[in-house]
Amino acid sequence: MKKYFGYLMVGLFSATFAVLGMKFFSSNNSSDNPLVTQADRNNGAFSFVDYNGNYTATVPDFVSASQKTVNAVVSINNFSTKSSNNRQYMDPFEFFFGFPEQQRQGYDPDKPTGMGSGVIISSDGYIVTNNHVIKGSDKIEVVLNNQKSYIAELVGTDPNTDIALIKVDAKDLPFVKFVDSDGINVGDWVLAVGNPFGLNSTVTAGIVSAKGRSIDILRRNANNPIESFIQTDAAINPGNSGGALVNPNGDLVGINTAISSPTGTFSGYGFAIPSNLVKKVVEDIKKYGIVQRGYIGIQGLDLNDEFMLKDYNKQNGTNYKNQQGVLVQKLVENGGAMAAGIEKGDIITEIDGQKISSFGKLSFAVGSKYPGDKVEVKLLRDGKEKVYTVTLRDQNGNTKRRSISDLTVAEKLGAEFEPLTERQKVSFGIDYGVMVKNIQQGSKLSGIGIDNNFIILKVNDKEVNDQKDIEKILKSHKGKVSISYVDPYGRIYTRGFTID
Repeated sequence: MKKYFGYLMVGLFSATFAVLGMKFFSSNNSSDNPLVTQADRNNGAFSFVDYNGNYTATVPDFVSASQKTVNAVVSINNFSTKSSNNRQYMDPFEFFFGFPEQQRQGYDPDKPTGMGSGVIISSDGYIVTNNHVIKGSDKIEVVLNNQKSYIAELVGTDPNTDIALIKVDAKDLPFVKFVDSDGINVGDWVLAVGNPFGLNSTVTAGIVSAKGRSIDILRRNANNPIESFIQTDAAINPGNSGGALVNPNGDLVGINTAISSPTGTFSGYGFAIPSNLVKKVVEDIKKYGIVQRGYIGIQGLDLNDEFMLKDYNKQNGTNYKNQQGVLVQKLVENGGAMAAGIEKGDIITEIDGQKISSFGKLSFAVGSKYPGDKVEVKLLRDGKEKVYTVTLRDQNGNTKRRSISDLTVAEKLGAEFEPLTERQKVSFGIDYGVMVKNIQQGSKLSGIGIDNNFIILKVNDKEVNDQKDIEKILKSHKGKVSISYVDPYGRIYTRGFTID
């Protein structure tokens, strides 16, 4: 009995000591107490959510933003007779945002071959979407949130930013207003509004995860892509492409464009084109028919890309260090940089006071400007800082803005043409035709499947032998154009497009 009584007393003493110790530490360290107490509940120590689960005024009003936006976001159906089976590659946008399985099953004129979203930006029917949403279309159908449908007219496209402008014949439509995308911050709330998987008017919420992202997804469809995406964790899925990314006021922050995913569906990484770039592209298309874009005139290397830098140093026997900036690898003939005195080997660090950490940021810094605009370029040469004023030029070295009517036929088609050699004629068993060179991705010709080293035989059923023949046939031509061509394997195609 004495032994058991001793055990009991030790147990009681230990329990009492533990309780007293907890009270002591609790009273002396109340500010570090990880537990929520009744006192905390009573005095409202937490302002985000109350203890009944009700959100307080510190949370954005997603209801208001959603109601303002859903009626201005439309469904877009792309009807095309062009089969993906004839393409040499799978467009990455089709994998992420189209429904290519419908194309493989055969063409049905009553079913769209691609689906996406669009944003009404004016009451008279202008709608902005992604270029890849309407690419290759024979007919574009727009369906409003109230299920009223229209056949849209294609106003213009810009493959370099993946933006397209279309228009429907309607009035008094609800629309979304642009907001300055430079003013948003990482961590700001945003809503993604679109039609994922064909589900009409879907709204998802998230935050701005990063700004100025380049994911190298536009290069296959564009010669001079501009990528400076807003990254968000708001859920974006196939069908969202071309939809709106808005702030809690319902204003347009960006156009949802791409996702990064191992499965092709949402996994936390969505990307949108900033509204400032979208606005500039849309205004150019409406005013000039084409996008007016200034180029600095260099080929560059990101010095913060350790893998590419290591490879460059090895191949060129150089010893450039990993750092912020863009190395000038090559100067474009008749470009603004060469005329200003910039040299190969210079490291560009700033443009107009904006820090340049990658070639994507350099492209974005000048991509919103026009030919003829001047920019201040700060660079390092042999470790010394220098400043140059560069007059931007277009891809052909012009410093003046041009409309679509000012373009040559070759510029409108997006390629150059060389006469065939006698050996080529014998090899293909033909005695006329022109070889396609320097084709621009996203151009009229690339849109119908033509690439470099293809041979064009006829234009509008007329044989051609040099670039002058093509210029003569199409110089004053407007409307449909028929092109007969041969691919490198000797297969002959006849396809067409429209010149405005």
